[in-house]
Amino acid sequence: MDSSEITLEAVSSVSQIAAADWDACANPTPDQPGPDALAPTGCGSNTIPGYNPFISHAFFSAAEASGSASARTGWGPRHLLARLDGSIAGIVPCYLKSHSQGEYVFDHGWAEAYERAGGRYYPKLQASVPFTPATGRRLLIRDGVDIDLVGGALARGLIALCDATEASSVHVTFAHQAEQKLLANHEFLERTDQQFHWHNEGYGSFENFLGSLNSRHRKAIKRERREALAAGITIHRLTGDEITEDAWDAFFEFYMETGSRKWGRPYLNRKFFSLIGETMSKNVLLVMAKRNGRWIAGAINFIGSDTLFGRNWGAVEHHPFLHFEVCYYQAIDFAIQRGLKTVEAGAQGEHKIARGYVPQTTYSAHYIADRGLHRAIADYLKRERAYVAEAGRELTEAGPFRKTAGGPS
Repeated sequence: MDSSEITLEAVSSVSQIAAADWDACANPTPDQPGPDALAPTGCGSNTIPGYNPFISHAFFSAAEASGSASARTGWGPRHLLARLDGSIAGIVPCYLKSHSQGEYVFDHGWAEAYERAGGRYYPKLQASVPFTPATGRRLLIRDGVDIDLVGGALARGLIALCDATEASSVHVTFAHQAEQKLLANHEFLERTDQQFHWHNEGYGSFENFLGSLNSRHRKAIKRERREALAAGITIHRLTGDEITEDAWDAFFEFYMETGSRKWGRPYLNRKFFSLIGETMSKNVLLVMAKRNGRWIAGAINFIGSDTLFGRNWGAVEHHPFLHFEVCYYQAIDFAIQRGLKTVEAGAQGEHKIARGYVPQTTYSAHYIADRGLHRAIADYLKRERAYVAEAGRELTEAGPFRKTAGGPS
């Protein structure tokens, strides 16, 4: 098929794309578990992915309609569309950015170096899910079309969009490795980083999971879970219609308290949470802690077909180990009960290793328009990739699993 049959355009709001078209590319079979992955380059067609809530039309719509992701906040939508014979065959969620906040793949040093040399780093293009360090497809290609054809057109379209917007660069973050490799064929630089994910090895219960750990870590987790609730705290898991506006009010208070301490200005506003409550509450899990009749802490998770994605946590009372119970142990327990394969616990945090989470490589791809900056960053990334790989090996070896049990595969 001739690539000239593909036309490209950029739109300034997710609302300009019909939800049916967007989700046909992002989540074509929302109720069917499967590998949320791009088919390897050269396979000729896309695999059927599992449902990923973060790339759904509903999630992007909530982020933009609430004003959380908008030109005013430095996230100006520039979603790239590829049409094949007039129909949308591929989408790249993309934003024109005036800063590097809310991304979790840090390029502040690149920006500072370029501007010291007299360049202008902003605006830049960011192909990602706003404020969300979770792996997922970034080249959303409709099932059944030629992935090399449409994927290549989207890669070239991102470069053309970079030129048209006078951006310094394009950053495709938390992508799948196959997407990174495809983009590398179009002069995108490859970057890796590391998160910590929990993997379900067919555990029948939380106790079964604990049995896979060595004695020291097993005892430590049992102690932490007891002490987390020692002050008369109860844990409640809310999803679907159980998540009321009162629960959202409480969680938003936690989110603002913790976000203000960590970042200065939390990214998401109160309207965002009401919108996801209206449109995707069945894919949301709130783990809430209560003491003396009032909510005191909580964590929000998003439910995919095979992955539980942990996102934000907050508290207005601080108790020993409550963070671990609400964010990590409850997520593991829920995943076991639901038969989910993975828990992604967000960015950073080597302390997660002692709690059964293991190193997982994450992938991004970066197009740098200035050739001098491109060469400098390419050299830096070569060294960084080696460091990330070695750190991952060392941290995996230091994991809490019994050597005879084999640990996670």
